[in-house]
Amino acid sequence: MTHKPQPTSGSQDGIESALHEDRVFPPPASADLGLGKWHVGSMAEYEAEHRRSVEDQDGYWGEIAKRLRWMKPFDSVLSGGFPEPRWFEGGQLNACDNCVDRFVDEGHGDEVAIIWEGEPVGDGGPEIRRVTYKELQEQTARLGNALKKLGATKGDVITIYMGMVPELAIAMLACARIGCPHSVIFGGFSSQAIADRVQDASSKIVITCDGGWRRGKVVPLKENVDNAIEMMGDTSPVEHVLCFGRCHNKIAWGELDRCWNEAMEAASADCPCEPMGSEDMLFLLYTSGSTGKPKGIVHTTAGYLLYAAHTGRLTFNLEPDQNQVYWCTADCGWITGHSYIVYGILPNRVPTLMYEGAPNAPAEDRFWDIVERHKVTQFYTAPTAIRAFMKWGDEHPKKHDLSSLKILGTVGEPINPAAWMWYRELIGGNRCPIVDTYWQTETGGHVITPLPGATDQHPGSCTRPAFGVDAAVVQRDGTECEADKGGLMVIRKPWPGMLRGVFGDRQRFIDTYFSTVYEGGDVDGTPYYTAGDGARRDTHGNFWIMGRIDDVINVSGHRMGTMEVESALVAHDAVVEAAVVGVPHEIKGTGIAAFVTLASGFEAGDDLKKQLGAHVADQIGAIARPDQVRFAEALPKTRSGKIMRRLLRDIAAGVEGTQDTSTLEDFNVLAKLRETEE
Repeated sequence: MTHKPQPTSGSQDGIESALHEDRVFPPPASADLGLGKWHVGSMAEYEAEHRRSVEDQDGYWGEIAKRLRWMKPFDSVLSGGFPEPRWFEGGQLNACDNCVDRFVDEGHGDEVAIIWEGEPVGDGGPEIRRVTYKELQEQTARLGNALKKLGATKGDVITIYMGMVPELAIAMLACARIGCPHSVIFGGFSSQAIADRVQDASSKIVITCDGGWRRGKVVPLKENVDNAIEMMGDTSPVEHVLCFGRCHNKIAWGELDRCWNEAMEAASADCPCEPMGSEDMLFLLYTSGSTGKPKGIVHTTAGYLLYAAHTGRLTFNLEPDQNQVYWCTADCGWITGHSYIVYGILPNRVPTLMYEGAPNAPAEDRFWDIVERHKVTQFYTAPTAIRAFMKWGDEHPKKHDLSSLKILGTVGEPINPAAWMWYRELIGGNRCPIVDTYWQTETGGHVITPLPGATDQHPGSCTRPAFGVDAAVVQRDGTECEADKGGLMVIRKPWPGMLRGVFGDRQRFIDTYFSTVYEGGDVDGTPYYTAGDGARRDTHGNFWIMGRIDDVINVSGHRMGTMEVESALVAHDAVVEAAVVGVPHEIKGTGIAAFVTLASGFEAGDDLKKQLGAHVADQIGAIARPDQVRFAEALPKTRSGKIMRRLLRDIAAGVEGTQDTSTLEDFNVLAKLRETEE
C-alpha cells in the first residue's frame, strides 16, 4: 500500500455517546407467529455459527454456496484479502438461472414469483399482476434475445431507467441471463444524472418506459432519457432505446427508439443462461456524494448473489411452501431493491411484492391496504416512511387487518427508538420482531442485523453482525473502542457480498474504502473496510449507528453523532421527524442546528423551540442543546428515504449550496426551507 491514512489527533477519534436506551424485547417463539421453525433459533446458536463463519470462512461459505446452482464447480472459496479479495474462483453460474430457471426445472414453474400492484385505483380496484417462474423464464429469455438482436454482447453494460413495473425486474434478470451487467438508474433521477451514468458506463442500450405513475401523475421517463441523450450530443454512446409502454403518455419517437412489445413478439423464447465466472460483474449501481462524479459500485456474480440470498433467508426467515408473501417497499433503482426485491428473495422461492407508486396515493393508508389485500407476512421499509406514517395518524393502520404480518424490517437511516416503538405497537401489534438492518450499497447485503428468532431487540440498535462479518468500532489507528465509546464502524475481513471496485477508477475505490484504518495502525499493514459511519458497541455487544462520520458535530471539543440528538428530539411528543447538522458558531466553533417536522396538533413558535431545547438538554445534556430550531413541513430526502443533511448544512449556515441535488425527491421542500428565517 503506497497511500497513507489522513493524520488525525487522538482527541478526534472518539465520538461521545450520551443517549441510552434500556428497553429490551426478547425474540418470540416462531409458533406464536404461526411460522415454521426459525432458521436461527437462539443466541447460543447465533454466537457459535458467527464464530465459525468468521474463523473458518472457506468452510462456512463453501457450505452455504451449495444452495446455489453452479454450472461449473469453484476451485477455491476465498483467495486473497482486502482490498481485492476473490470469491469462488474457477466457478461458473448465472444469476437469472438461480432466480428463475432452476425452479422451473425443479417443478415450481407455476408458482408465483412476483406479485405486482400498480398505483392507480379504479372502480374495480388497483391493477394487480402475478408473474410465475415459468412466465419469468419466458419473458427474460425473449428480452435477452431482443437485446442480443440490438447488438448486446457479453460484458456490455445496459442501462435501465424504468418505473416500478414487473418489466423492471424482467429487464434486470434478462441482462443477467445474457451476461450483460445492468446499471439501473432510479426513475426519479434527472436527465443530467442519466447522462452522467450512461456516459460513465458507455451503455449502447437504454431500457425505459414511456412514463411511470407517482402520486397520481405521470413521470416522463422516456422524455428524460431523450433529454439526456441530447445533453450528451456527439459523445453519447447510446445506439438504441428500448421503450416499454406503461402509461401510454405522448412521447417522441426517434431513430434510436425501439418498441418493447414489438421486440418481444419477434424474439424467441429459447435463450439459455450464459455461464458467468464467479467474479464477472453482475451489475453497476451508481452512488452520488457531495463532490465528484457518481461512483459506479461494482458487484460480481457469485459472491453478491450468494450473500444477498443468504442474508435475505436468515434476516426475514424466508421459507418456501409456508404461504409467505414478502414485501420490500424500496425501488429497484436502489441497492435495497436489487438485493431484497430481486436477487436476495427470488432464489429463496418466496413471492416478492412490487408496488409501483407512493405510500399516500390515493390516501395515507395505501401501504396497509396492500398488506391486508395480499396478506403480507414480511414487511421491509425505511425509518423515514415510518415517521411519515406516524405524522399521518394512527387511524390509517387501524383501519386495516394487519394480522398476516410476522416480521417487520427497517432499512436506510438508523431508526430512532420512538419510531421503533410505534412500528412495533401499531404495525406489529406488539407481536412481530423488528429486524433493524444496517448495510450499504457497497456491502451488497445486511452486515449488522437482528435475527428474528435469536436476537434480543433493543429499540434503535441494529444489534449483531451478520454471519461472515467481522465488524468492529475502532479509532483511526485501528484500536478497538471501549464499550459505549463511539468510533469508526469497520469490517476487518472480506465477505462475499462486498463491492469489487469503483467502475473505471481503482484508486478511488482504494482511497474511499481502504485508506482510513489499518490493523495495528500500520500504513503497510492490512487495511480495514471503512463504512464511513460512526458507531458504538454497548456492553452487551450490540451495535448502535451514530450517523455518518461527515455528520459528526464537534461542539466545544465534544464530538457527537447526529443520530443521538435526533432521537432525543423525536422522543418529544411534538416531533415526528428531525435532522441535526453542524453550523458555524463564533464561540463554540460549531453549533447545532435542528430541523424538525411537527406532529398534528402542535404549532410552531418560540415557546416550542425552548421546550425542545430543554428536552434535548434533559435527555442528553446541556452541551447538546440546539442553537437553532427550525420548523419544516418536510425535510429534503432522496426517494430512498435518506435525509440530505449536506443541503441542510448549507441552509443553516446561510450559504448558497453547490451540492449535488440529482437524488432529491422534492425540490419544493428545499425551496420552502430556504424561504424560512431563523
